[in-house]
This record gives sequence, C-alpha cells and structure tokens, in this order.
Amino acid sequence: MNELYGPLDSEGRVPPLQQTRIAAFLISAHGALARQSAFTLPTKLESAWQTELNAQLFRETEIVSLLMRATSWAPDPGLGYMTVAWESAWFPAPVYEISDWPLAVAAGLATLAHAVHAGIRPATLLPAEANPEDPFAMALRRIEFESGRLLQAQILSLKGPDFVPFRDAVNSALERRHAEVRRLWRDMLQSVGIAIRE
Repeated sequence: MNELYGPLDSEGRVPPLQQTRIAAFLISAHGALARQSAFTLPTKLESAWQTELNAQLFRETEIVSLLMRATSWAPDPGLGYMTVAWESAWFPAPVYEISDWPLAVAAGLATLAHAVHAGIRPATLLPAEANPEDPFAMALRRIEFESGRLLQAQILSLKGPDFVPFRDAVNSALERRHAEVRRLWRDMLQSVGIAIRE
C-alpha cells in the first residue's frame, strides 16, 4: 500500500485507474450534494441559509463538470458495485428532531456537505513530484480549495440561529455523517492501493 497516489507515470501523472475511481467517487459525492441542493432550494429565497444553498448548488455542479473533463478515464469493472454503495450512502437524511420539515431537510444536507468538504481531501495525497500542469492534479487542488470555501459556509449555516434549539440533534447527525464519509473515502482509496492514516 502507498500513502500517496501513484506510482506516477513518466510525465508525473496519476495512473488512469486511480484517476477513474477517485473521480467517480468525487463525482458521486459532489453530484449528490448538487442534486439535494437543487431539490431543497425554494423558488424564492427567504433566509440566509437558502442563499448559501443557492451558491453551493452551482459550486458543486462546477466540481462535477471539472472532474468529468479533467480525468483520464479507464475501464473499471468494479465501479458499478461501488457506485451503488456510494449513492446509497449519500441518500438524504433529514434531522427528524426538527419539526420544520424544510429546515430538517436542510440540516441533513448541511451535515452531509460538511462531512464531504471536511473529510475528503483529494489533493493532499498528490506526491510532490506530481505534474502541476496535469489537468487531474489541478482539478484536485481546485476541488480542495472550493471545499474549504464551502466548508466555511456549512459551519456558519450549522451554527446559525435556526439550528440553535436543535444543537444536540444536529451535532449527532454531523458525527454520523463524518464517520460514514471517512469510511467510504478510506475504503475507496484502499481499493486502489492507497492507505491513509486516521
């Protein structure tokens, strides 16, 4: 097992099979966030968290689009089974202790988004000798940069006044989501020969 992507090819690029599986995982996660944001977003914005949700929708869509174009795709027979497992994990999980249903759904989405943006750090596994001009490497760095920005929005949302009365329930949901996302990310990386330290 390696601790970083690779071995890199002669041009300093991540192997296509690793690119394929990593990109598929990230597209699955960020695509789920985009879909859920689209369905959670009301037609008229009435509160601050809805404004952030609108911004998140378009940033998540941009991440998916970037990965689809920047990845050197390779045939991967195991991807079908893995994608089903990933998509099941991203299924909406409203915070049921919140009686206001749109707010309960938004809280569930915010916990998933926080876990994805905080728990998945794809660029940190790039070796120092990775080609900085490679589209895939650049895409991973861009995703990590955007995730940092989106994470700040999720923190503000989860600490906002709407969720104060439900702090324990939201924190519990957040812990569950973080554990699930970390496990999925670790398992996917292990499937392409990368071991990450907890």
